[in-house]
Amino acid sequence: MKFFLDSAHVDEISYALDMWGIDGVTTNPKHVQVTDKPFLTVIQEIGSLFDGTDKPISVEVNPHYDKWEDMVAEAEKLAALCPNYVIKLPATEPGFKAIPMLAQKGIRANLTLVFSAAQALQAFRMGAYFVSPFIGWKESNAEEVQHFVEEVVAIRDNYGFTGQIIVSAVRNGRQIAEAAVAGADIVTAGFDVYKDAFDHPYTHVGLDRFASFWDQTDYA
Repeated sequence: MKFFLDSAHVDEISYALDMWGIDGVTTNPKHVQVTDKPFLTVIQEIGSLFDGTDKPISVEVNPHYDKWEDMVAEAEKLAALCPNYVIKLPATEPGFKAIPMLAQKGIRANLTLVFSAAQALQAFRMGAYFVSPFIGWKESNAEEVQHFVEEVVAIRDNYGFTGQIIVSAVRNGRQIAEAAVAGADIVTAGFDVYKDAFDHPYTHVGLDRFASFWDQTDYA
């Protein structure tokens, strides 16, 4: 199981690389917008953090595009900026069509905004490098998500597809664990989600107790 950070904040990404050993980054237009910096500036700052590594950075094409030709053209421009970039495409008919067009040019695609197993299947069929089922949004809408991830994993494994599954829009540590149990390759979550997931109040209770015993014991 790999951990990707879902963020465009350079400070968060630097911390996560240093302290958590994250395996990659996913960005989206919202993350970029809140940095108050131009899109190209942000993604190139992120790219510089991964210089000399093979860790992937997912960057998204303009979400207004509704033609695969436009998606491919922008994807080529973005991919030329950094070898770590994987291009995020929407789970729409033009997005699916763009996947093999990019593959012919050696450009990897991350099919994002996947909300059904059928969408995931088509992404795998078309050769997506990453397939990103979103669970947080579905769960917020009272939809069941654990079986959704299990279905996506089973479809990939049943037919020997090579695409990797990024469980996305992860909101808490429980969802991280469930994605791992289901056999997903990767989870991507925000900085605070990981912070909370890696912590537990009982750890601090136990540490305080052990420290008390330690203080009451001769060391030598």
